[in-house]
Amino acid sequence: MSNMQAARLDRTRTELADFLRRRREAVSPMDVGLPAGKRRRTPGLRREEVAALAGVGLTWYTWLEQGRDISVSSAFLDNVARVLKLDETERRHLFLLAHHRPPTIAGRQWCVLPPLVRRMIDDLAAHPAYVMNLRWDVIGWNAAAQALFGFEEREETERNMLWMLFADGRLQDRIVEWEAQAPQIIASFRRDYAQAPQDDDMTGLVEMLEEQSPSFRELWRRHDVHGVCEGRRSFRVDGIGPVAFDHTTLIVDADKHLRLVFYAAMQGREASERFTAHLRLAPPDGGRASSPGS
Repeated sequence: MSNMQAARLDRTRTELADFLRRRREAVSPMDVGLPAGKRRRTPGLRREEVAALAGVGLTWYTWLEQGRDISVSSAFLDNVARVLKLDETERRHLFLLAHHRPPTIAGRQWCVLPPLVRRMIDDLAAHPAYVMNLRWDVIGWNAAAQALFGFEEREETERNMLWMLFADGRLQDRIVEWEAQAPQIIASFRRDYAQAPQDDDMTGLVEMLEEQSPSFRELWRRHDVHGVCEGRRSFRVDGIGPVAFDHTTLIVDADKHLRLVFYAAMQGREASERFTAHLRLAPPDGGRASSPGS
């Protein structure tokens, strides 16, 4: 190990020790159901109280707080974080100091669109953009995305990209070279599904699609996994014909698993110019109907 690496480890252990000590001292005994007592020489909890409440060994907790070079499990850190009443940001900081990596965050279904994200997708007026959660429920979109995907023509429960693509033939029929696109889409969703394998909404969606769509069932059982779905995709747009778009996915809130999907019509093509002109001629509020959580 180089001197520089050793210095970095020493600094991290010092920060870990100071962080744990300060958080321990910030927790009142009464906050965890202990009597305040009159003999306490230091504020907050004692080390032995933290260890007992967390169900961990006193020696190991003491060594951890002293910044010694030891390894502890994720469960150990989670128990300590619970007793010290750390919020999600503080818990992440603890893991980074002790494990040099963030904790695993269990997937959850966030269905509220932050107002600033609402403004952002509306400002992308010339480009179809929508926001979806981990389950691929679409919780917000702009007018350009409405023109391309027709979210508002569907019931709220059917505004899910997988459902629209595999159980509702209207969107599937509009995608050029669907057979080549479908495996990439399923493989991208499988990565998200793995983040919440015990989530009833996620498993329920997969079960419904396996019943509704033989193609989904066949592709799902391949167990292919890809990275973020991005690249080029062409849509048959009414009155225009095939329009090619480059598309990508951007994280807008990692903790809530919200992603913005952005489409840009390829430059220098007549069909792209006609699609953009079509958006300019659309009514001012076209496609701007309130989406869930907006």
